[in-house]
Amino acid sequence: MGFPPAAGYSLSEIQRSVAAATDSTLRTPTHGQTSNMVRTSQMQSGNHYQLTRRRILATGAGMAVGGSLSADETSRDPDAGALGIFQRLGVHPVINATGNVTVLGGSVMPPEVTAAWVEASRHFVNMIDLQQRVSERIASLVGVEAALVTTGAAGAMLLGTAAAITLPDPASLIRRLPDTSGMRNEVILQKSHHSGYDNQLTAVGTTLIDVETVQDIDRVAGPRTALMFFMNISDGDGRIPRAEWVAAARRHGIPTLLDASADIPPVTRLSEYNQMGFDLVAVSGGKAIRGPNDVGLLLGRKDLIDVARRNASPFAPTIGRMMKVSREDLVAMLAAVERFVQLDHAAEWREMERRIGVIEEKLSPIPAVQCERIVPPISNHQPHLIIDWQESAIALSPAEVTAQLAAGDPPILLGRVSHTGSRGILIAVHTLQPDEEHVVAERLHGIFRTVHS
Repeated sequence: MGFPPAAGYSLSEIQRSVAAATDSTLRTPTHGQTSNMVRTSQMQSGNHYQLTRRRILATGAGMAVGGSLSADETSRDPDAGALGIFQRLGVHPVINATGNVTVLGGSVMPPEVTAAWVEASRHFVNMIDLQQRVSERIASLVGVEAALVTTGAAGAMLLGTAAAITLPDPASLIRRLPDTSGMRNEVILQKSHHSGYDNQLTAVGTTLIDVETVQDIDRVAGPRTALMFFMNISDGDGRIPRAEWVAAARRHGIPTLLDASADIPPVTRLSEYNQMGFDLVAVSGGKAIRGPNDVGLLLGRKDLIDVARRNASPFAPTIGRMMKVSREDLVAMLAAVERFVQLDHAAEWREMERRIGVIEEKLSPIPAVQCERIVPPISNHQPHLIIDWQESAIALSPAEVTAQLAAGDPPILLGRVSHTGSRGILIAVHTLQPDEEHVVAERLHGIFRTVHS
């Protein structure tokens, strides 16, 4: 699929890296502790446990980022009932310095989002009406023609593809999927834009057609072509940029679908890609927007969105009947979007920079350690911290530091997002809970100081 061998990372490896930080037995709290945290199983220092967006794209585990950082919204009460539930199950919280990763639960929903979820849980409602009203409100809030709440960005991809295939005659074609014989059932994409999410395109009965140049598009586009798909984070990896992709699609009269799952913030991107000319855009709702982890948005052309809705639950028989979005998720997603578009994003940015400063300051006395602030250009577009060191002075590899952090109590899990290089380790601060930046700083200082001394 175009990924270099070094970037290969199987789903089983991702699961093991997380399991290593959560597989433990309960232990008696020490003085001052009100919750049982994890005692991790042994981790081999030779293994690399970092999760990367590129690697997770290759396996479908769903890397992403985002979230509000204000302390009053993200404070965790160690005596809260939810933590008690985790304890009773033998599952323990971790410090998430990876970002809004699906495998770690996505995001922590703010109070107004959880309140909306709980309120919706108390009443019955006509689900078709509710989906319609919520979608209309979200479309108005973000400035697009139409919207649909889906089961994650992956669900948005599947329903968007189904809509493109069945648009010519929804009444007769929807019930036939995934049997697409005699239909337009080819999806064009760049060879470098394959990912672990290809199944969302092919599950409805399509065939993927690879291209590398605009001339390739002109050669393969035809009456069998239903859709042209673009993986946003791979924009720089292929030879056809977004604008040329859209122009070619328009020239051939083919709908376009863009996967921008983890590419919010900035908030303007919720409408930017539709304004650029993409007919459909898939966005995660459980990452930066901080809705439930299992929701997403399909944004774009009203005719396509309407057919996508008819391909989904509660309609039947449909390819998306199993992709049920509950009333709780619908209302919570709306609350999350309402909150997100009104956030002071400049203040959010300053808080992320402050958290990075705490870690930098703690490590500054160690001369062999260097810190660099970076902002990935597309996905996870928020401040991150790269920490690198002279291995001649600190005899630890990035994999070993990552493993030591994950093996601590509480575990600190790291990841790697696209376009951040491979130097050292990467710290995402936007998913840290209040004061956890100090825990991360202390733990890193202890690891580096011990070895450096």
